[in-house]
Amino acid sequence: MPSTDEPRAIELLCRVPYGRLATSMRAMPFVAPAQHLVGGDGDGRVLLRMHRGLGYHRACDGGVVAYGADNFNSGAAVLWSVQFTGTALLVEPTDRERALFGPPPRHVDGAPFEPVYLRIRPRFVSVHSQHAE
Repeated sequence: MPSTDEPRAIELLCRVPYGRLATSMRAMPFVAPAQHLVGGDGDGRVLLRMHRGLGYHRACDGGVVAYGADNFNSGAAVLWSVQFTGTALLVEPTDRERALFGPPPRHVDGAPFEPVYLRIRPRFVSVHSQHAE
């Protein structure tokens, strides 16, 4: 059953292009940046584009991950954060999805960017907000 926060979380996630993916690798937690698209097919799944060269996708494939994004650096009067928790799977995006991501970065840590894609099927969704002072 979808969370009652899910429609709001999807709407907020669509407002920012990047977030952070969290999971563990060899029992050590890590957080990695990723660009995202929210399920254009209306199912709420989140598609991530990451740099293959960092290798984080290997730890995520088939595992439970958390993906979060926020507007904390926006200067907005209301700050928000969203988190999607679910299973991530390596996928090949459609041509349409690739186009929606736009041009990739040229380099990551000095190496040419090589994209890899993960799709998260959220099981838990949360939204938090606060009024800035």
